[in-house]
Amino acid sequence: MQTPPRVLTVAGSDSGGGAGLQADLKTMLALGTHGMSVVTAVTAQNSRGVQGAWELPAEAVRAQFRSVVDDIGVQAVKTGMLASPELVETVAALLAELAVPVVVDPVGVSKHGDALLATTALDAVRTKLLPTATVATPNLDEVAQLTGVRTTDETGMRRAADAVLAFGPRWALIKGGHLPGAADAVDLLTDGTEEHWLRAPRHDNRHTHGTGCTLASAVAARLAHGDTVPQAVTAAKEYVTGALAAGFRLGSGIGPVDHGWRWHEGA
Repeated sequence: MQTPPRVLTVAGSDSGGGAGLQADLKTMLALGTHGMSVVTAVTAQNSRGVQGAWELPAEAVRAQFRSVVDDIGVQAVKTGMLASPELVETVAALLAELAVPVVVDPVGVSKHGDALLATTALDAVRTKLLPTATVATPNLDEVAQLTGVRTTDETGMRRAADAVLAFGPRWALIKGGHLPGAADAVDLLTDGTEEHWLRAPRHDNRHTHGTGCTLASAVAARLAHGDTVPQAVTAAKEYVTGALAAGFRLGSGIGPVDHGWRWHEGA
């Protein structure tokens, strides 16, 4: 049997299964790739928020990475929650050795507003991690956290992209899902020369947990299949839009997007 493309997520664990590496692995499976993981942190997390978080030692993160890369190999990597300056620097150094696409989701806070990245780690994200990225995928809050640029309209998204690109990623995908008053969910993908606006209808569904993780993982999965960056992001946007529309209730708070929505549609 043919081996599927291999994609590695370097991220934190969400015990509720809606975000983090659990969402990453579900997305990778749904998009026809073999997902593998490097656990950077463990969270006690459910539909109401994050009740606790514990980062792993850098040595454990490095050992997991080497085990996967040196034996199995990877065709794309996605990063998520890295928590501390030491982990950011450790992962950035490991990624710098690879010659495969890297998708950096600079996770700062959870869907519920819980901090997932130490303030002291922001400089390492800017100077060490973002330069390794083929695509960086910040939302508007993460752009503000990293660059100081606050965005309230589509023109501001161009300024946000320029500010992110200044730190060295090849492409910036500025996620405008939180853009106030926007009729559509609009994202901007640019490398500073090309510009691609991606629009999708907003869905009246509060169950959106894991959206950012899912989008970044979908981009990585499509890149592992050989897509160009614009092709990968377009396909990922389509997948996430369907997952958002099918998001379901879980627990008493915000439920997750449905990573298997295409399978359910075909049932």
